[in-house]
Amino acid sequence: MKRLAMLISGGGTTMAAILEACMPGGLLHGRIQPVLVASSNKEAGGLTKVKNAGMEWLKNLFVCDPRSFSSRENFGLALLELLDRFKPDIIGQYGWLPKTPSNVVEAYQGRIINQHPGPLDPGRPDFGGQGMYGRRVHCARLLYVRLSAGRSPEQLAIEQFTEAVSHLVTEEYDKGDVINCQRVPILPTDDVISLQERVLPVEHHVQIQTLGMLATKNWSVHLRDRPLVPNGLYNFLDDCKRFARALFPNG
Repeated sequence: MKRLAMLISGGGTTMAAILEACMPGGLLHGRIQPVLVASSNKEAGGLTKVKNAGMEWLKNLFVCDPRSFSSRENFGLALLELLDRFKPDIIGQYGWLPKTPSNVVEAYQGRIINQHPGPLDPGRPDFGGQGMYGRRVHCARLLYVRLSAGRSPEQLAIEQFTEAVSHLVTEEYDKGDVINCQRVPILPTDDVISLQERVLPVEHHVQIQTLGMLATKNWSVHLRDRPLVPNGLYNFLDDCKRFARALFPNG
């Protein structure tokens, strides 16, 4: 059974779904053992979800706020000390907002996964990067697929989707290999909120499925046949992301 540490910063809905999947009868029961929840925010709603779950390992609940440390390296050292106490095989970032310090990434190379609510294309322009999380991602994706920017109606029709993604964590935001993803169609009636609501349960499914794959070592890197964003649309993508960050300053 693989030991799992979960890092959160907000509501903890994915964490709660994973906890449920680890219970008897769940998809991860007997394969994944949650051993630690660490929050970067003492006000995170996910902390209450853990307490309400009544898990036997409630004592394995901690707050590790990066603002409490003088440097990113010291923040990383504190995380490493905490993680090393529980010896996880896998670390899952589920709504975790801080950039994971390089000393943590190095120590757990290839064993940290991150949840992202939009399409990624590591090594090429996509809907990730610094500041791209939550509603910002959904907003940027909606803007991108709905504004023509010189594309044909046929191209626009093909692009009417978003994705829930699981990827490996590296020292750069959202640049690690994608190991699991699932498409979600964008409907003509969608706005940012409705799209977020429809994608969220798919995110839960993707993360649970990813943990099952990691537990059985049955996974591979997900590669796209062609770039997500064509060369001529890089600036347009940047504009969509810039507008999304401005429209949703709190993510």
